[in-house]
Amino acid sequence: MAIPRAHTPVPPAAPEPAIDVPHRPTLLAVISRVSLSLLIAVVIPAVVFYVCFVLAGVWTAIIAALVWAYGAIAWRAVTRRRTSGLLILAAILLTGRTALSFVADSTWLYFLQPIISDGAVAVLFLLSLVSARPMVARLAGDFYPMDHELAARPRVRRLFRRLTILWAVLGLAKATTTLWLLQSQSLETFVLVKSISMLAINVFAAFATIGLAALVARQEGLMGSNRLVPVVVTA
Repeated sequence: MAIPRAHTPVPPAAPEPAIDVPHRPTLLAVISRVSLSLLIAVVIPAVVFYVCFVLAGVWTAIIAALVWAYGAIAWRAVTRRRTSGLLILAAILLTGRTALSFVADSTWLYFLQPIISDGAVAVLFLLSLVSARPMVARLAGDFYPMDHELAARPRVRRLFRRLTILWAVLGLAKATTTLWLLQSQSLETFVLVKSISMLAINVFAAFATIGLAALVARQEGLMGSNRLVPVVVTA
C-alpha cells in the first residue's frame, strides 16, 4: 500500500517592492516657487533699497539691501529650508558692490557695478553654452526636481540652451539700458526708473521662462503627473 506523502505548504509570494516614482509638481506649484524666489531675491531688495534711499539716503539703502540678502539666507538656514541659487547669486553681487563702493567711497561706483556684473553674467551664460550643462541647467533644480534622466532628454537639453541664450541677451540689454540711464539721468530719477524697469524685465523674463518650460513639460508628460514618460535619449 502506498504511503501518502505529506503536503508541503507553498509560502506566499513576497510582495513586489514599490517603485519610487519621483514627484512632478503642477504648473501652479512651479509658478509659486519661482514667484517666491523672485520676491525674496529681487523684488524685496529693490523695494527696501528705494524706501531707504528716499527716507535715509543712499548709504543707508546700500547697507539695508545687503542686510536683507544675508538675513534671508540666514533665515532659510535656521528654518532648514533650501536657499535658492538666485538668492545666493544676488547676495554675492551685492557684497562685491557694497565692498568696492565703501573702499572707493563712491556711490556712483555702486550703481556702475550692476552694469559690469550684468554684462559679466551674460558673458558667463554665453560661455556656458559650450559646456555639457548650460547655466540654466545648473539653476533649474531650484524650481523643479531634476535628475540625470530628465536633464538628458533632448527637448529638455534644447530648452536649457534656449533659456540660457534668452537670459544672456536680457543681461546685455539690462547692462546697456542701465549705463544709458546712469549717464543721462539724475540720481533720484535713475534709482526710480532703474528699480521699476529692471524689475519689470526680470519678472517678464521669469514668466517667459515658465511658459517655455511648461510647454516642454507638457510635451514630455511631466507637468502635474507622477508618471514619467519614457524617452529614448540619443547622443
